This record gives sequence, structure tokens and C-alpha cells, in this order.
Amino acid sequence: MNVAAKDPVNRATPALLTQGFRPFFLAAGLWSAVALALWIVMLVTGSAPPSRFDPLNWHIHEMLFGFVMAAIAGFLLTAIPNWTRRLPVSGAPLALLAALWLLGRIACLVSSLVPAWVAITADLSFPALLVGVAAREIVAGHNWRNLPMVAPVTVLGVANLLMHLEAAGVAVPTGLGWRLGLAAVIVLVSVVAGRIVPSFTRNWLAKRPGANLPAVSKSIDRASLGVLHAGLFGWALFPTFGAIGLVLLLGAALNFWRLLRWRGGATSGEPLLFILHIGYAWLVLGAALLGLSMLDADLPQSAAIHALTAGAIGTMILAVMTRATRGHTGRDLAADSATRLIYILVSLAAITRVAAAFHAGWTMPLLIISACFWIAAFGGFVLSYGPMLIGARDAR
Repeated sequence: MNVAAKDPVNRATPALLTQGFRPFFLAAGLWSAVALALWIVMLVTGSAPPSRFDPLNWHIHEMLFGFVMAAIAGFLLTAIPNWTRRLPVSGAPLALLAALWLLGRIACLVSSLVPAWVAITADLSFPALLVGVAAREIVAGHNWRNLPMVAPVTVLGVANLLMHLEAAGVAVPTGLGWRLGLAAVIVLVSVVAGRIVPSFTRNWLAKRPGANLPAVSKSIDRASLGVLHAGLFGWALFPTFGAIGLVLLLGAALNFWRLLRWRGGATSGEPLLFILHIGYAWLVLGAALLGLSMLDADLPQSAAIHALTAGAIGTMILAVMTRATRGHTGRDLAADSATRLIYILVSLAAITRVAAAFHAGWTMPLLIISACFWIAAFGGFVLSYGPMLIGARDAR
């Protein structure tokens, strides 16, 4: 029995609080659009929130530790019941987690109005509790294979703390917090993608006679992930050490080989599946650009960062949120017109944001255009998928 495929039978619990993906995917979609819109307003008007973070660092922080953390929470709290065969976290405990996430967003927005320790405690309470809940459920289910999945979330919490300490004036290496956070997210994306992308692709292609199925090799996976992860954490800790660029280029090459073996081209007829391959292609491109930027100072690192963030992370989060929402609410696993549109919009957002790094004279117009595409993509997700997340499971 797939425990997570059905909402727990509890008529007293609102549908929104029956499974983790419901409140957290909705929160991720909403905050992604709202936070980016707020940052664009700050950028254009020169204003700033009453926060210890300056506008740019607030933007970075809220994308990584607000938007992305909400999406990760939704994924983990929905996947863990499948791994452990235990009932999902729901009701009051789920509401508490969501409330703590929201408290963190408010605390970061107005952190200069309260003592630093109050803002830090308020913001870190959510990842700390999430790690505790996830670890408890995995251990209780004796699902030791998936216990390492908690590690990147723990690193994200540490990275979040480092950003707060730097903003509070503590002697922390400049940018270490957000670099470490980005590395942890890409590590998580690369591991999860290796599980779901070839599996979903194989299941879809198996229904088509004569199709070549994805090839999966544990040795290739270990090598590609090991090199990529070493390069990412090496860059986070030693961002000016050029030799790490070579490690990242090798990691990008190995992961490109890995991606080709997943047979993504054969899935172009189903956008709900093809978008996962596109998201991983962005990860490969971002790692390659990051490696090149460490070897060539003329290549803007901003292009690499946004290939990884707007490209890989944004695309993969939308891909997973749409697919999981459809599957766990009883809808067909096929992209409708609204879903196809938001995939196009997030792709355009990533392309224009990366392009902005290469054209100094067009940076601001392209940045604003990219933001509009991004806001439309995630706003479209909220409008199209919000009713599914709030409402009861489709009985079909």
C-alpha cells in the first residue's frame, strides 16, 4: 500500500493539513513570487526592509531558506511515509511546522527591529524541527537507507545560521552561508533526481513498445555525484581556489553523461516528465559555468549561480511540485495547458536571468523581465494548483 497516496482519513483535519506537500508547496509557490516581487521593488526604488540583511542578501536568504526550504519540507514530509510505511505528519504538528516557517519569514523581514538572537531563533526553529521530525520518522520506520537525506537539510540550517551571523557583524567568511546553502540544495537535487528521473522515465517508456529504457549504473552515479559534490563544497569553502574549477568541470561532464543515459529526449511528448530532464540539464550547465568562472575571471560567476538557482532549482522544484500534487490528489500524471505554460515561463525566467549576467548594458531590463517570468510561473502554479492543494483528494 502506498501510504502517501491517500489523505489520512480524519474528517476533523482540514485537507490542507493532511499531508506535508499541501501547505508547503502552496507556501513555496506564494513566497517565491511575493519575495521576488518585493526584491524587485527594493531594487528599482532603492528602498530596504527593516532587516539586518541588505536587500540583495535578503533576496538570497529568502530564496534559499524561505522558498527552497518550504519546497524541501513538502517533498520530505510526503516522501518519508512512502519510505517508512508510516502515516504522514498531519494536523496540529504539520500546522506547527508551517507556522514556524512563516514566523521565520516575518522575523527575517523585520530582524533589525528585534534583538539578533530573537530573529535567529525564530528563523532557525523551523529547519531544526523539520530535521528532528524527519529523522524521527525515518528511524521509527527503520528506513536507514534514507537517513542520509536529512544531512543536506541539516547543512542548510547551518548555512542559514552563518548568514544570520554575518548580517549581525560576526566574523564569518563573506558569503560562506549562502554558498554552503546553495551547495547543499544542489547536492539534494542531484541525489533525488537520480532516484526519480530515471525511474519515472522508465515507467513511462515501458508502456511504449520498442523504446530504449534508461540505463542506470551505480558506479557512474557514485562517480558523478562524488566529484560534483566535492566540487560544490570545495567552492563553498574556497571560492577563489582555481583548481576546484577543474573538479566542477569534471563533475559537470560526468553528470552530463549520467543525464544522457536517462533517455530524456524520448520523453518530449510528456512535459510533466520532460521538464525533469530540463531541470537536470540546467544543473549540468550551472556546474560547468561555475567551474569555468573559477578558471576565467572574465566569465561572470553570476551566470553560473543563476543557472543553478533560477535554472536547476527553480525548474526542478516546479517539476516536482506539479507532478507530486497531481499524483497525490488523484489527478492524471499528464501536463495540462496551464502546467505547460508555467514550465515555459520558468524556463524563460532562467534563460533571461543568465543572459543578464553577460550583457552589462541590458542587465536591469533583463533582470526585470526575468523576474516577471518567474513571478508569472510561480503565481501560475498557485492559481492552477492551489485549489488542488487546499481541496480534498479527487475521488476518480
